[in-house]
Amino acid sequence: MDLNFIWFVLIGILMAGYAVLDGFDLGVGILHPLARNDEQRRLSMSSIGPLWDGNEVWLVTFGGALLAAFPEAYSCILPAFYTLFMLVLFCLIFRAVSLEFRNKVKSPVWRRLWDYAFFGSSLTASLLFGIAAGNGIAGIPLDERGRYAGTFLELITPYPIAVGLFTVAMFAMHGAIFLHLKTEGETQERAGQWIWHTWGTFLVMYFLTTMYTLVTVPRAVPNFEQAPWTAAVVVLNVLAVANIPRAVKAHKMGQAFVSSCVTIICLVTLWSVALFPNLVTASNDPELSLTIYNAASSQGTLKLMAWIALLGMPMVIAYTGIVYWTFRGKAKSDLYGT
Repeated sequence: MDLNFIWFVLIGILMAGYAVLDGFDLGVGILHPLARNDEQRRLSMSSIGPLWDGNEVWLVTFGGALLAAFPEAYSCILPAFYTLFMLVLFCLIFRAVSLEFRNKVKSPVWRRLWDYAFFGSSLTASLLFGIAAGNGIAGIPLDERGRYAGTFLELITPYPIAVGLFTVAMFAMHGAIFLHLKTEGETQERAGQWIWHTWGTFLVMYFLTTMYTLVTVPRAVPNFEQAPWTAAVVVLNVLAVANIPRAVKAHKMGQAFVSSCVTIICLVTLWSVALFPNLVTASNDPELSLTIYNAASSQGTLKLMAWIALLGMPMVIAYTGIVYWTFRGKAKSDLYGT
């Protein structure tokens, strides 16, 4: 339990928090075109309107923590995934613009344009996040100085794409459950139908991606053999996935949403275990990999940052809690105009 390991865990917590919180509003965007009319589409946007920007605080905090604690890894990841990250940034900005601009003009063509922009940016961002996670597990080629030695197209290979599609399915399921909790009437009934379709798609992708990982990335398996406690995470993950349809059928949507959150947290935990102790795995030579030790800041910096995190993390959690408490209850379709 040294400072390097503690910071690896803290960064994992930030990643899991972002995946849980921004995952459902990305999922709502993915499902957006399935709404039957303008009222449902406005209600869909209003359900995440007060929350999406607060959710992204976790992503910003994650990036800052990675830079401060593991600067060598940050300086490798950013250039390696530069094009991918710029595309993600463009998508996140375009989603925000879509939310704000859609109802500025009372024109069906104008609104339809921003509807597709909202959907496209949500889908693409989710896919790219998954592709980045897939490359994290599969590894990327590095040179002797720890710099990326490949091209952008080398990041778009079958395994990362499979992880990307799995991420899209997971966020769509998460978003459908959230939308059911935040809406009423026909929109809620419609979301209930989406839950079953998205959960089925997620389950198929879950099995396929797991088998693909075991075949493609065998080096991830020894970590689980050396950490028997991960068996409990796997069991919890399976139980959470199985509880979603049970809770939906029993009309306990709060339980279904909690189960979806636990599923995502478990998957991020298992991803982190498979990666450990690497932050960037070198696919061409394991000795070139950047780990939590050779890519870390000095012990003094890590200690100082630990004190800052001790003060800052409660503020982030408190801010998130206040936002969700303030905007609790059902969404109203007039939040973003008429």
